[in-house]
Amino acid sequence: MTAMTTAEPWSRTADVPAKEKGEISILMFSETADKFIPLGIITQASAAMGMRIQVFVTEFALLGFAKERHELPFPAEFAAMAPALSRSMESSHLPAWDVMIRQAKQMGARVYVCLAMCEVIG
Repeated sequence: MTAMTTAEPWSRTADVPAKEKGEISILMFSETADKFIPLGIITQASAAMGMRIQVFVTEFALLGFAKERHELPFPAEFAAMAPALSRSMESSHLPAWDVMIRQAKQMGARVYVCLAMCEVIG
């Protein structure tokens, strides 16, 4: 077994050329909370790292982006854990998914919606 050596510290993303920062495209089509929480985290973190982020929202995921607030359901298999998860997120001061998306947009992330589905679901 070899001894571990100390790794060099990570460089700041500002020092990384734009072409090396990467790009992420996300297709969001589910309306369940277990999908929106990671959407917020991935989108915000990637934007903070200087990556190009594109989110395309369609089908029932549009309900989460509607002006009228909708309570996002958890899938049945996670329903029992939902209250504990909500308390844990609050105590960790983790912002809500929509706050993370707004912050990511301020950092350059793009969010697109499917107009055809907007018309279908009203």
